[in-house]
Amino acid sequence: MRLRVEFTTEPFDLDEAPAHAVVAREVIGAAPLDTVDVGPFGNTAEGGADVVLAAVDTLLRRTLAAGATRISFQVNVIGEGEER
Repeated sequence: MRLRVEFTTEPFDLDEAPAHAVVAREVIGAAPLDTVDVGPFGNTAEGGADVVLAAVDTLLRRTLAAGATRISFQVNVIGEGEER
């Protein structure tokens, strides 16, 4: 199964990326995902279910530890085929 995850971390700071946002980018950038799009108001990543779910677990743990007070997720199944 293939998944797409969209997420944001809060609190926002438009002047400087907060530590939790930097950590989120590091986690997603280091995961072996097929597609990653990082933006100021939301982030998207795609890949096999095991890879996406492992990245989400790490992202939750590390961004909360870095000061995130809210993390919003949306996860969609985008394919049932072979995992990459």
